[in-house]
Amino acid sequence: MPAKVVLVGADGCKDGWIAVRREPGMAPSVNVFASFSALLKAVPDDAVVAVDMPIGLPEFSGKGGRGPEALVRPLLGPRQSSVFSIPSRSALYADTSDFTTVEAWYAAHRRASEVARATSDPPRGVSIQAFGIFSKIREIDTLLIARPDLRGRIFESHPEVAFRRLNGGEAMQLPKKIKGSVNPAGMAERKALLCRHGYAMDFLDRLPPRGAAADDFLDAAVMMLIAGRIAGGTARPLPDPPHSDGFGIPVAIWA
Repeated sequence: MPAKVVLVGADGCKDGWIAVRREPGMAPSVNVFASFSALLKAVPDDAVVAVDMPIGLPEFSGKGGRGPEALVRPLLGPRQSSVFSIPSRSALYADTSDFTTVEAWYAAHRRASEVARATSDPPRGVSIQAFGIFSKIREIDTLLIARPDLRGRIFESHPEVAFRRLNGGEAMQLPKKIKGSVNPAGMAERKALLCRHGYAMDFLDRLPPRGAAADDFLDAAVMMLIAGRIAGGTARPLPDPPHSDGFGIPVAIWA
């Protein structure tokens, strides 16, 4: 049964957030927003948003991260390296500066890693990849702390978990990227799956909006399908039921 609400799939990108949106009975559209708040202002108050970004932060991080990461990695085979371990909230907020130099960026990464090691068991620093999305994680975290009403509308997912769920429980065989460059065969594998779930190939083949990459576009597209599963009651969280962080924010990856 088609969802009766606006569905949004979102992913972080170079210029902010890329969002694939579908209104009931309409073809999907895609836009880039400078902030997550701007994205939310552009959609109705009852829109369901699935986003490729960790939601809910631990005060202390155990083996494998917050919990959901350790649950989904074994499902993904060779794609499991795409799931980053997320450290404690204090590590996420250890340095919130706007970095003007590469040296300052690496210094902030070292500070975050120091805090992360002090708030994890076994002690673990922060990967460069995870640190690169800290500001995006904080954007959503501060919104959900300030506005508990959003917690029933914004859901964490993960593209490779989503593709696996839509592929009958089989992980994607090919990577989207190889050594930082888009892998055309991996992109084609995912586009074919998205088309089996209702997308038109000409939509997926278009150039992504300025400020977003081609893989960001596909990730947002699959997130929109997960938003539809959530709205329709067929999505499932890992863990089930979700955990909660110290602010009561649900912690789970949905697909």
